[in-house]
Amino acid sequence: MAKHIVCLTFDFDAISGFIARGQTTPSLISRGEFGPRVAAPRLLALLKRHGIQSTWFVPGHTIETFPAAVETVVAAGHEIAHHGWTHRPPANLAREEEEAELVRGNEAIRRISGQYARGYRSPSWDLSQHSIELMLKHGFIYDSSMMGDDCTPYYARRGDVIELECPARFGPASALVEMPIHWSTDDSPHFEYMRMPTHVRQGLMSARAVEENWIADFLHMGQAVDWGVLTYTCHPFIIGRGHRILMLERLIERMIKDGAVFQRMDETVEEFETRGRPARVA
Repeated sequence: MAKHIVCLTFDFDAISGFIARGQTTPSLISRGEFGPRVAAPRLLALLKRHGIQSTWFVPGHTIETFPAAVETVVAAGHEIAHHGWTHRPPANLAREEEEAELVRGNEAIRRISGQYARGYRSPSWDLSQHSIELMLKHGFIYDSSMMGDDCTPYYARRGDVIELECPARFGPASALVEMPIHWSTDDSPHFEYMRMPTHVRQGLMSARAVEENWIADFLHMGQAVDWGVLTYTCHPFIIGRGHRILMLERLIERMIKDGAVFQRMDETVEEFETRGRPARVA
């Protein structure tokens, strides 16, 4: 039977992303605070209205800085997944630092939710050569940081050898399920204005234009696969602004009308593994 799943995911960075970039002035910190203080309650109310369960990738820093906000996510039945302790990409860390982030973040998740995370998403979507090995070592069943497909999960490889002057040598598939993502279905590059020392990311796109693209991605999944998963990545402090949260609700209503099934990511991974890799039909 055909089934087209949507995983709504929220990277609950709060202020951690700004701190990781050295942006600690009051105005920048206040941008991140909008997430736990204003946007998260709005989003939880929206999800409750439509009976949707989602996955929240939460840095340990957010858990320990805004515990009450994260507790409301847990209480609503949403999955809490791992997003580092700080918001530093693993690719920028030594192996020992990366593992320490995994352990510290997972302990924060256990304390607030009662269990360790089953899934991981790299801050800034940049894994290291050690990441797959470390995730498997620490009991993760899935990752959601790579872009090797658009609507079909797959098994992440380990041991790739990538060198400039040689053909790539790809390692074997691991037991870690990859739940693919992409910048095109992430709210941040479309909406978030960022002024950096060397450049400006304009962002601030029309919500209607983004809505049109995101609906088209869902409709294409229905044409491409009989069973598929499309992941949308949102950040509460970005998507929770008025015109954007209205866009998100329109998106949900349209996709429900077109047959979308909304699921937590951990539940979807379990379903994928009972099926094996689905066949692509187009």
